[in-house]
Amino acid sequence: MLNLGGLDNLVSLSRKLGLNRLEFLLSNRSFLTRRTKPERVRSMIRSLRPQAVNGDLVRLGPPGDGGYLVPDELDGIIACFSPGVSSVSGFERACADRGMRVFMADASVDGPAEFHPNFVFDKKFVGAFSSGEFVTLEDWVAASLGDTEGDLLLQMDIEGFEYETLLGAPSALLGRFRVIVAELHALDQFWNRAFFDLASRALDKLLLTHACVHIHPNNVAPLHRHKGVTIPPLAEFTFVRRELVRSDASARVFPHPLDHDNCDNAPVVLPGIWYRDEA
Repeated sequence: MLNLGGLDNLVSLSRKLGLNRLEFLLSNRSFLTRRTKPERVRSMIRSLRPQAVNGDLVRLGPPGDGGYLVPDELDGIIACFSPGVSSVSGFERACADRGMRVFMADASVDGPAEFHPNFVFDKKFVGAFSSGEFVTLEDWVAASLGDTEGDLLLQMDIEGFEYETLLGAPSALLGRFRVIVAELHALDQFWNRAFFDLASRALDKLLLTHACVHIHPNNVAPLHRHKGVTIPPLAEFTFVRRELVRSDASARVFPHPLDHDNCDNAPVVLPGIWYRDEA
């Protein structure tokens, strides 16, 4: 993808090659996109800076991919909803072993990686509206729990559909989730204004009820740096309802001692801009 910031260089190169602008762009199968202003990107990052929790973080699931850090404040959570089923189910098993019913959904697989009596699987994708193989978070929770009340946990790794899922979910429903763990994809596309407008609206909505308490970059992709801002293309975020965070303190230790790399690639450390002011 080409953004407007590189247009002058491309035009200069096209002239050397004897091409006009349009011919050059078409021959390279590139396209133009409006670029997000740097201050909007920086502001979004500041709003996502992790805050300290009242207690410790614990790891649920295996070391490596499929394990996540959550606050040690899980007592009383009646169910975990986990859209996006992986080849490992360690996080879901840890929730089930704590007595939660665990509802899993993914239309691309036939079931979870292992059996547990507390697991319930639906062969559906989760998205912005219910149709065909897609179901909304609201409809899924209602069909799974009926009128049962109580706090919930949400863990989702749904390849970019997290943004439309959050936008489509009522704030009252999001407020039922004491903890939300989400792998956020395409963060390096914050510079694409169309994507940023969508993603920032989804995250701003979530931040009305929840605060970020932990970020772990997925080392499947290297860091992306543009306009002096370094962004991990994808990262695991942990959010909790705001009454569980300390308003007077920020999280400062990254990586956390319980963090593990997702794969054998070189480690990726969370850039400082994501958790502190930089000089």
